[in-house]
Amino acid sequence: MPWMETGPMDQRMRLVAAHQAGTMTMAEVCRQAGVSRKTGYKWVQRYQVGGVSGLSDRPRARQTQAHRTPAAVVDQLLALKGRHPTWGPKKLVASARALVASGQAPDHGPIPAPSTVGALLQRHGLVRTRRRGRRPLPTSPLLHLADGPNQVWAADFKGAFAVGDGTVCAPLTITDTHSRYLLRCQALTRTHTGIVQALFEQTFRDYGLPAALRTDNGPPFASTGLAGLTPLAVWWLRLGIRLERITPGRPQQNGRHERLHRTLGEDALAPPATTIATQQRAFDRFVAEYNTRRPHEALGMATPAQVYGPSVRPYPSRLPELVYPRADHVRQVRPNGALRWQGREIQIAHALAGEPVGLHWVADGQWEVHFGPALLGILDEPAGRCFPVSARLRPAGAHGPQADTEG
Repeated sequence: MPWMETGPMDQRMRLVAAHQAGTMTMAEVCRQAGVSRKTGYKWVQRYQVGGVSGLSDRPRARQTQAHRTPAAVVDQLLALKGRHPTWGPKKLVASARALVASGQAPDHGPIPAPSTVGALLQRHGLVRTRRRGRRPLPTSPLLHLADGPNQVWAADFKGAFAVGDGTVCAPLTITDTHSRYLLRCQALTRTHTGIVQALFEQTFRDYGLPAALRTDNGPPFASTGLAGLTPLAVWWLRLGIRLERITPGRPQQNGRHERLHRTLGEDALAPPATTIATQQRAFDRFVAEYNTRRPHEALGMATPAQVYGPSVRPYPSRLPELVYPRADHVRQVRPNGALRWQGREIQIAHALAGEPVGLHWVADGQWEVHFGPALLGILDEPAGRCFPVSARLRPAGAHGPQADTEG
């Protein structure tokens, strides 16, 4: 049985004494002490080297660092960071190694990895922590697979660049995801809602309306408000177009459109034209080539023009009225984006100012808020807020819908 517990030093001395007496094997000594043979040999060895003091506990922290960056290398990296405050660890490492290799800086030892340099900058307070912004809320996490033309269109801005005269150009591209047909490629100097909406209107007049529009979560397509609504998105919903938004940071969910942008850059932007007008002419030539002469392997080597056909839904002369057959109440959103409900103002979305929304009872004090075909969120009366559909709400009650005191 293990020895009676007294104190660590006493136990270790008894183990060493029993071993030195030679009346028992080390295995028997360790068994009685209740320790492993490895531990027993460790204490015997420490006693032989340092006597009784060798049996004391030692600090567990490492006394040395085998791969500690030399102080001269640290000074070199910090000086380089001082000359280039906006550079990150990867650029600093590459530059420091290049300077040493070319003889422009002394060789004080190997330059550490970017991860080590990042930790070094963090310790010296040279890294600015970015505040995490609010993530846009997708209208729906479901992205539909298009098996025919005009079921899903995709729209995006290719990265902005400067043409020869210095004007910044941000091309807007619109495609039919099934046929890869490039419906619009427009060189823009501004991406304001009015300009973008006018281009979409012309595209709708030329090709009809799609069933759905897929975009990223940036303006003017989306916002950080309820259901990511913007004036442009509200207009699309009024036209009966379903909104699809890719997950933030997942451009591969719109991979066909991203691949188009790569081809556009290789064929029409290498190098950019001298003016916006000449750049637009280059885009027009690209659209004709891409749609009518460039075969696509995914289309069985057909061209997009051989697969695409206009939508059977024409662009209407006026916006259709919104109808809510399932709604228990229909209310108009106030100019400040709020809904007057049960004597309180509940914020919905500024983009819906002046628009009617339908409210459908789902539980005690909880109402679905619809705008046209889209479910925007759940109005929770006790909380006085309208939550996104994905929010966790309190358990549903058993009572039916209450009368709206606003009349």
